[in-house]
Amino acid sequence: MADNARARKLADRIQVVVAETLDRRIKDPRLGFVTITDARVTGDLREATVFYTVYGDDEERAASAAALESAKGVLRSEVGRQTGVRFTPTLAFVSDALPDNARTIDDLLDKARNKDAEVRQASAGAKFAGEADPYRKPGEDEADERDEDDTAE
Repeated sequence: MADNARARKLADRIQVVVAETLDRRIKDPRLGFVTITDARVTGDLREATVFYTVYGDDEERAASAAALESAKGVLRSEVGRQTGVRFTPTLAFVSDALPDNARTIDDLLDKARNKDAEVRQASAGAKFAGEADPYRKPGEDEADERDEDDTAE
């Protein structure tokens, strides 16, 4: 079993090799604007999962996924050649959900901003239920104590 530092180094190297190979050697017309976002290697260095994103609509994402699957052999042999490990890990390509999650978070933040604006607008003409400043000031405490002493006598 390999240590985690070695697996992380190999994953980083695989990410770079796959990205460069896609840019330079793979000429598949189905391959769109693909960005390799991350790579992870199992502890035994036998399997690598490569995460990617595709700029475009669902049709372009599906075409790019098919292009990556067809280029898997070329990419694996290039990874083996450039990393020099005894056993070249098998590659699995997974579409990264990060852009979808970021889009969902942006939508939720927009909803929160709109709700805050509605509350701000509704409270623009509102008045306090009691006094404007319900807290006692340091000088007022002494005056209240003197008043209580006067009434107690």
